[in-house]
Amino acid sequence: THNLPPGLEYLNQLDQIIIHQQVELLEALLGTETSSKYEIKNPLGQRVYFAVEENGCFDRKLCSPLRAFTIRIADNAGQEVIRVIRPLRCNSCCFPCFLQELEVQSPPGTIAGYVVQNWDPFLPKFTIQNQSKEDVLKIIGPCATCGCFEDVDFEVKALNEMTTIGKISKYWSGFVNNVFTNTANFGIQVPVDLDVRIKAVLIGACFLIDLMFFENSLDGL
Repeated sequence: THNLPPGLEYLNQLDQIIIHQQVELLEALLGTETSSKYEIKNPLGQRVYFAVEENGCFDRKLCSPLRAFTIRIADNAGQEVIRVIRPLRCNSCCFPCFLQELEVQSPPGTIAGYVVQNWDPFLPKFTIQNQSKEDVLKIIGPCATCGCFEDVDFEVKALNEMTTIGKISKYWSGFVNNVFTNTANFGIQVPVDLDVRIKAVLIGACFLIDLMFFENSLDGL
């Protein structure tokens, strides 16, 4: 464990990670898009990390699901341990050369890995890469992500896309949350012995999936 990035030691013990978006009162009442805040928890519901999105009001209002952002993830002592950076890129299969790419750093300033969107005419597909940009895992979502009164699962697979080793789930949280607050609740399930840097990259993948498929959707209907 002495070789792990500072602050990621706790991820070494987890095979399930819960990401819960905090409800913003102003956003709930007025529909005003505010910077997202998340709690990252263990399976017992205990907070492990706290995440805050940084970007401008212009980005949130006009670019909403496409917006560039930096998400800073800190431990319970307030020390930043993970940084997630998303540039402004295309979100359409019509532009396969300019699809989504997200960089995850841990500690901040040191690359832990990347999430790269892959072109596919039917399914949401992503590749998880390590710090050397070598492909490690695939993420494949369902053809429809609306999730009528049910969870939506994105499978984490080996590079051959045949073996499933885990999943990223968008939990259905009820009519009120989905329609009025777009509150996100995600779960990551992976092998406990998966490299903690890749676990950190999968946390970043959750934020990207949330913005791409659930930010403005009525996914509970």
